[in-house]
Amino acid sequence: APSRDFCHFVPPDWNRTWYTANPDLTQCFQNTVLVWVPCIYLWLLAPFYCLHLYCHDRGHIQMSCLCSAKMVRHHFKCRPVFSLLDRVVSCPVLQEPHMLTILAMCIIQLERIRGCRSSIFLFLFWVLAVVCALVPLRAKIQLAMDEVCSYGERFTAKTTVSLVFNLLQNPCPVKDASFLSKILFWWFTGLVVKGYRNPLEAGDLWTLREEDRSQKIISDLEQDWTAECAKLQKQEKALASGVALGSRLPEQAQLLRKLQKEQSSGFFLLRTLARKFGPYFLTGTLCIIFHDAFMFAIPQVLSLLLDFMRDEDAPLWKGYFYATLMFLLSCLQSLFNHQYMYTCFTVGMRVKTAVMGLVYRKSLVINSSARRTCTVGEIVNLVSADTQKLMDFVVYFNAVWLAPIEIALCLFFLWQQLGPSALAGIATVILIFPLNGFIAKKRSKLQVKIQMKFMDGRIRLMNEILNGIKILKFYAWEKAFLEQVLGYREKELKALKKSQILYSISIASFNSSSFLIAFAMFGVYVMLDDKNVLDAQKVFVSMALINILKTPLSQLPFAISTTLQVGCISSPSLIEEIIFTVHSLTAHIDHFISDYGEDVVIENGTFSWSAEGPPCLKRISVSVPRGSLVAVVGHVGSGKSSLLSAMLGETEKRSGQVTVKGSVAYVPQQAWIQNATVQDNIIFGREKLKTWYHRVLEACALLPDLDILPAGDATEIGEKGLNLSGGQKQRVSLARAVYRKADVYLLDDPLSAVDAHVGQHIFDKVIGPKGVLRDKTRILVTHGMSFLPQADLILVLVDGEITESGSYQELLSHHGAFADFIHTFASTERKESAIQRGEETFQTLVLLGDTTNTNLQNMEPVSETDQEQVPEDLGKLTEVDKARTGRVRLDMYKKYFKTIGLAIIIPIVFLYAFQQGASLAYNYWLSKWADDPVVNGTQIDTDLKLTVFGALGFVQGVAIFGTTVAISICGIIASRHLHMDLLNNVLHSPMSFFESTPSGNLLNRFAKEIDAIDCMVPEGLKMMLSYVFKLMEVCIIVLMATPFAAVIILPLAFLYAFVQSFYVATSCQLRRLEAVSRSPIYTHFNETVQGASVIRAFGEQSRFILQANERVDFNQTSYFPRFVATRWLAVNLEFVGNGVVLAAAILSVMGKSTLSPGIVGLAVSHSLQVTGILSWIVRSWTDVENNIVSVERVNEYADTPKEASWSIESSSLPQAWPQNGTIEFQDYGLQYRKGLELALKGITLHIHEREKVGIVGRTGAGKSSLALGIFRILEAAKGKIFIDGVDIADIGLHDLRSRITIIPQDPVLFSGSLRMNLDPFDTYTDEEVWSSLELAHLKNFVSNLPDKLNHECTEGGENLSLGQRQLVCLARALLRKTKILVLDEATAAVDLETDTLIQSTIRTQFEDCTVLTIAHRLNTIMDYTRVIVMDRGHISEMDSPANLISQRGQFYRMCREAGLV
Repeated sequence: APSRDFCHFVPPDWNRTWYTANPDLTQCFQNTVLVWVPCIYLWLLAPFYCLHLYCHDRGHIQMSCLCSAKMVRHHFKCRPVFSLLDRVVSCPVLQEPHMLTILAMCIIQLERIRGCRSSIFLFLFWVLAVVCALVPLRAKIQLAMDEVCSYGERFTAKTTVSLVFNLLQNPCPVKDASFLSKILFWWFTGLVVKGYRNPLEAGDLWTLREEDRSQKIISDLEQDWTAECAKLQKQEKALASGVALGSRLPEQAQLLRKLQKEQSSGFFLLRTLARKFGPYFLTGTLCIIFHDAFMFAIPQVLSLLLDFMRDEDAPLWKGYFYATLMFLLSCLQSLFNHQYMYTCFTVGMRVKTAVMGLVYRKSLVINSSARRTCTVGEIVNLVSADTQKLMDFVVYFNAVWLAPIEIALCLFFLWQQLGPSALAGIATVILIFPLNGFIAKKRSKLQVKIQMKFMDGRIRLMNEILNGIKILKFYAWEKAFLEQVLGYREKELKALKKSQILYSISIASFNSSSFLIAFAMFGVYVMLDDKNVLDAQKVFVSMALINILKTPLSQLPFAISTTLQVGCISSPSLIEEIIFTVHSLTAHIDHFISDYGEDVVIENGTFSWSAEGPPCLKRISVSVPRGSLVAVVGHVGSGKSSLLSAMLGETEKRSGQVTVKGSVAYVPQQAWIQNATVQDNIIFGREKLKTWYHRVLEACALLPDLDILPAGDATEIGEKGLNLSGGQKQRVSLARAVYRKADVYLLDDPLSAVDAHVGQHIFDKVIGPKGVLRDKTRILVTHGMSFLPQADLILVLVDGEITESGSYQELLSHHGAFADFIHTFASTERKESAIQRGEETFQTLVLLGDTTNTNLQNMEPVSETDQEQVPEDLGKLTEVDKARTGRVRLDMYKKYFKTIGLAIIIPIVFLYAFQQGASLAYNYWLSKWADDPVVNGTQIDTDLKLTVFGALGFVQGVAIFGTTVAISICGIIASRHLHMDLLNNVLHSPMSFFESTPSGNLLNRFAKEIDAIDCMVPEGLKMMLSYVFKLMEVCIIVLMATPFAAVIILPLAFLYAFVQSFYVATSCQLRRLEAVSRSPIYTHFNETVQGASVIRAFGEQSRFILQANERVDFNQTSYFPRFVATRWLAVNLEFVGNGVVLAAAILSVMGKSTLSPGIVGLAVSHSLQVTGILSWIVRSWTDVENNIVSVERVNEYADTPKEASWSIESSSLPQAWPQNGTIEFQDYGLQYRKGLELALKGITLHIHEREKVGIVGRTGAGKSSLALGIFRILEAAKGKIFIDGVDIADIGLHDLRSRITIIPQDPVLFSGSLRMNLDPFDTYTDEEVWSSLELAHLKNFVSNLPDKLNHECTEGGENLSLGQRQLVCLARALLRKTKILVLDEATAAVDLETDTLIQSTIRTQFEDCTVLTIAHRLNTIMDYTRVIVMDRGHISEMDSPANLISQRGQFYRMCREAGLV
């Protein structure tokens, strides 16, 4: 028992312990303190640890019988080991181990029961027991050398083998990792090895831990958020009532204002995030405090080492002891630092997930007024760039309060070394600090206010360009928009350049700060008194402290800047628009379920699109009985769509009440189609009921379309329905609503985009009194007069008011405006709608209004082996963003540096070498100064030494500024070129490219990847070059001091290269996987924001939220290992770096007799920087390699197929071409892709000048293909097209497209002024623009707008109605007034009166032009000179309408069915 070894307390014998060549502890100390420390630790803390386990149950870990047997066996097996150690060590801790081991085994058992996989508590106990046993072991080792050696060798070998075996067998993720594995990140090694052997794929990555999943994070956060809101509202209520009662008015009113301000600011969001993630973040903060303690201990040990070097009588073991202590402190410093970083990045990742989730949820409830101020582009930017800034904030937040403390401690220790002269250092810091703070503030302002503003503008514009690319190509407007994008880009780069120059001043002042502080302190120190001598101890301990001082000095401005940026992100403007949007817009509506009465009731409602804007609907009172059909009619812009939006709760309710009973299904005027299969679009998240599904397809006339599609209803539809015609999109949208079996149907003009016969079929089969929805409540906005007699109620809207309402007969008997309108326009309409009702007729006759129907043949993914296409991929269209594998190719570096130019790169490298040479010179000069002999208590020529030191330091500072500015400018040159190439490559791509490439992929390139090339690549290059040269300087200094160090440095260099090669391969691939998994998030966000009203109407928010969660989680799956990889590398590398410290120190001790303290101080103080330098080199190298991936991804589109050139220099095309407008097809054939059947076959046709030609035909007949051929959207497979005798294949695309005009079916407007939308090149005068608006019947509308022609159109022209947008497209055509006009069902979305006006305008204004019309309404082409009937790519009939009718062919049958003959 320990009592037998008990001894009386004896004061420590320092002669035996410290002042001796062979130190030892007294026997009494060994047998008492060393024995009881681990025992006391275990016995005292065990109850608290058991309580902790009791409070934190993580589920029972099953323990097999085998495991129990092993534990018992282990207990008995330990006894001979303990008895041996007893003989060797005589340590009572180990002599009677039963009680301790039984207690330890009980704790192990309890841990298993409470689900604890890795025990920090027991790990520390065993470490403590081993460390305490080492001292007696050393004392006894000399007595029993032989016995211990033989056993020790066997024991060590066995342990090492088992450790390596376990490591290879079980590279376990963090959940099951041991404590040691966690702190050294060994649990990550398995993935690094796997990534080194084969490029990592998504399947190799671990699934996210439960606590990192979106669902868990956001549900917890929403609970906290709701609690915070409730608490705040409660306080507000209490205060408001207090203010109302007049009690303590000034203070309470002030507090109320403060609370309201807090709620509308980002601080409220940050506080909720802090409450959720704060406790885990605090564990990291604890780590950084320990790190700082070890960091400040190292210079003190260095001081002792240099003292030892100066003392000739000091025993050698002290030197080795200091060297080892310095090594241990460095290792502990590294471990705590990386645990802190790991915690920060984990919290950062969770914050990112939380903010993305919140933004997504709010983008689902964002109302139209918010959408006008906050576009899709801005939301994408918030999700990409701004969440990154929040993550930076998490990492650097502690620096805000910790850096000043570190600076104060440094100055305190400097005072100890140099006395009052340290104040000179404080003065220098005070000068440098405000400069850096001022620069950080300036940069922050530049970045947030200017650069980010232009970046947002550029991304928003790119988003619109990608959405409206077809229109740009038809109008040849690419150059105008290219100029606009480049305008934004130049302003963005100008701000970036200013920001980078400021940053260069900041870097130069920071990198020179150690010199400036040293120069000020040493200068003042030697000037104050001749007796003040600079010896090695003072110089190099001070330099070590100054190097520590650099870290907080550099972090503080960055931390402040990041905090300020987060303040800007959380500013009311963005937060109010996105995060703080009203939780549910449908709060404007009362929803309830009942079995009787009216389904929709609006009582005296006034509505507007925004809270401040003018009302769009006034004095609306509507009552819709259950099961009735209500038709809403009115002119373009009269407020028909607004009425449906009011029923959906999409508008702001100013007054009145809206009641909607039961579930709602909504069909918007512009169909919103998801990038999914046809079936997924129709079923829309519901279970597939086969019979009902088939019935819906039949009723919506979709069965003939499915026969054409490559994979039927499993065919993938492109983004925004790119590869469907307008009519098909509308019918898919209608089918989605019908399939839903809702109670109330809101149908916003779903019949405008389809042919009259198809419209009639849909009305009869779906909407009408005999349709599948006959028992449902239907509110139908329509321009079709033929449907009105069958409506139960008709609402007539004029300027946002209901002027008349009643049944068809009642309205006619009133003889009001409606009756006049009907008499004028119903005759032609009625003729056209008198269609035979036979089922068979419809099976064969469904004519679809097709702008791009033949694109359906373009559905398969592009591949070389078209014939060998696998059936599953038949309906695939969009290409998933793929990750390349392996290391980045050398070509990418070549491309990047080639864009900069060799003439700039070589001088930069020389400048770096010069800068580091100056640094080496002034450090060496210092060591020589420190070794100067002291004569009569002073050193000679101190003034000269100080001057040379100052000059060398100044030269280095200037060189640093030069190099950083040069690299920044190089980066801007490269990014300008690369962005220009990307933009040109994308805009020169053919339409097929946009149909198969999701816009999210392209936006990702223009946002994240270009941002990386702008900032990250030059930043990485700056860091890498400066640290590589710094490392060379350190190696030279260490080798100068101890040449023998080469023996150690070389193996360490190989080890370093080995670890680094493992890391770079894995990290690079993880970066690619993360970039690829980011694109679907943007695509999904983009799609959701555009279809938010549909998603809300159908109540599908939860399903879309789930999809967003999956996409975010998938992205975080590759992000998590990416930042762990950095930590894994840093821990391993810093141990290599600490090896250099150990080598330099031990070799200095060994060469004590030959080395001067100055050179030892220089070598050791520099070797202390190696750990940081090594990890920064690899980190910056990896950053460069990771971000060069952005160059690779931006460059991907250089190799995709391109269109023909926009203009041909040598072309001798007359300025006025085409003068006549004749078009000639010679044996013309067209196909959508090589290997596919021709869409047009052997078309030979001559269209004379001023001829009006109508083109009709069934779906897939090739009507639109003719238009696509004329505009060369698709190139000819055979034959030629001549316009005025010129072969269009021989001229530039813009020369062709700008001289002919199309009015497309989908009217697309871009955000910007109305004038820009009409004339982006500014080629026409204001008078000409007004004239075209007058002819397009828009003059009154535009002249009533406050800004007239400068009226800002929102994204997609959403603040104009669809009909008004169609008229703007007509105005464009009138403005261009070319000799050839192609009309692609240009009047589908306007009411009949406007349609008649447009037709008359076209007839008068384009009288001397050649007009080609792809027709839905046959009555619009009955007076044309010729009609072409297309059938399966051939011209089946061609003649004047009268002749074709008399021939009784296909055209005659179509006219008969349309009631025209």
